[in-house]
Amino acid sequence: MAPGNFFDDIKIGDERLTPRITVTEGHILAYAGVAGDFSPLHMDEVYAQTTHFGGRVAHGLMGLTLTDGLKVQSAFFQDGIALGWTWNFKGPIKIGDTLQARFRIADARISRSRPEMGILVMAIHLINQRGEVVQEGEHRLMVPRKPELVGQQQAA
Repeated sequence: MAPGNFFDDIKIGDERLTPRITVTEGHILAYAGVAGDFSPLHMDEVYAQTTHFGGRVAHGLMGLTLTDGLKVQSAFFQDGIALGWTWNFKGPIKIGDTLQARFRIADARISRSRPEMGILVMAIHLINQRGEVVQEGEHRLMVPRKPELVGQQQAA
């Protein structure tokens, strides 16, 4: 069984900080290769210096991808099934920024269609080393319940 809590061990209001990651040029190059997005804002320092960012920045969706990875690394819950994201870009992520995600359980309920699973709604902030929120949003995730509690519920 994967590390982390079952749905039944998680309470609304629980908060966690994830591990941190420092964004490197390698991250941006690898992400560009996977996504196929070679925009000069991400790849060309001379061009990027002429923008309001003053230099190269990471892809916005790379921030979301890093957030998801950091959330998994937190090992707070059992392996889940992603149901969706609502996500906002608040500020740039630059090479050398160290990022950490802070998440709070905003809502939790047992799945109606799959009673062996619970649905969590997490409010998440992606924060840089200066404490600035660079991205934020909400993640909906289906997480396994304790098998012994599912059996009790079905018997009742």
